[in-house]
Amino acid sequence: MKEKGIYFTVNGVNHFHGIKVFKINSLMKLVKEPENNYDDEAIRVELRYAGPSGYVANSVKTVAKGSYSAGRLYDKILDVDYAKVKFIIGDAIIAKVLTNDEVDQEKSNPDSDINYI
Repeated sequence: MKEKGIYFTVNGVNHFHGIKVFKINSLMKLVKEPENNYDDEAIRVELRYAGPSGYVANSVKTVAKGSYSAGRLYDKILDVDYAKVKFIIGDAIIAKVLTNDEVDQEKSNPDSDINYI
């Protein structure tokens, strides 16, 4: 069972589509990338309409205060998991990992983006 209230920072968005594709309460898929050449704790962020859109921040320079880095988050989530955007402040995106119950609730809604990402 995942902890409640796990927040993390998304970065690297400018290597994809920029910040404009992120909206408050947007669902995102988190995908572990253990074979990533730059970071063996890399977690890719994907959005329904944009595909790969960023990474969970994993540097003291990019992780917002009070949020989890990819290294702290890596063992707390499944290989593929889900989160929702909670805050967008300037170029910082803060998201919350969905609990198992929240994932199940989203999956039971046929219109939810979770069924398409």
